[in-house]
Amino acid sequence: MPDLALLADLSVRTVSAVLLGALIGFERQWRLRTAGIRTNALVAGGAALFVIVGAVDWNTTGTVDSTRVAAQVVSGIGFLGAGVILRDGANIRGLTTAATLWCAAAVGSLAGAGMVWFAAVGSLAILATNTLLRPISRFINRRLQDDVVDAMDETDYVLEVITSEKSEQRVRALVVQTVDLHEYTLRALDSRQLKHDRTRLMASVGSHTGDPNGLQYAVQRLMLDPKVTSARWWESEPED
Repeated sequence: MPDLALLADLSVRTVSAVLLGALIGFERQWRLRTAGIRTNALVAGGAALFVIVGAVDWNTTGTVDSTRVAAQVVSGIGFLGAGVILRDGANIRGLTTAATLWCAAAVGSLAGAGMVWFAAVGSLAILATNTLLRPISRFINRRLQDDVVDAMDETDYVLEVITSEKSEQRVRALVVQTVDLHEYTLRALDSRQLKHDRTRLMASVGSHTGDPNGLQYAVQRLMLDPKVTSARWWESEPED
């Protein structure tokens, strides 16, 4: 005759796993993702059942070895995760849902091993990750997209300054200060030694507005310095 107390305990573990998995799946289904309430509930419940089968010695008194099958559950859940990952052109979709399924299996394994309260804490942590970190992730993505768009819209210019070899460091600092003063983006600043102890500084700068007037003012400002022999600018030709 089966141990009723043991069966009741295992039933509580299984039901807890299913409910916690459904809670995790609710957030996914609310956001119209591929794996929703039923999928996550089945994953968590199935993981709990597998852990129970491997953890309980049904022939004796119910000796528990909760880690016997858990490793197999972790590897076996991979085929479900692969099924929800889709490629749309250069974009990959479903990674978060696949990771959520993997976490649901972990929650089910905890519940199946008898650590129901820890499984509940894990469920709350998964929900918090999928909800609270979502706006932060979107904010970062928007910033990256804005930076890419701004970089594509920039107009490139070259600023050339001739000075003496002894004054290179001083004039280099002056170029950096002048470019920053007129709100241009300094991308590179190279130097090349010329004849008669002269040095040519080549500054690659970008402008979001495409207005070269600031560069003209920068040239005039640089020419006021006695260490600057000459200064000029031109628009850089785009690379093929």
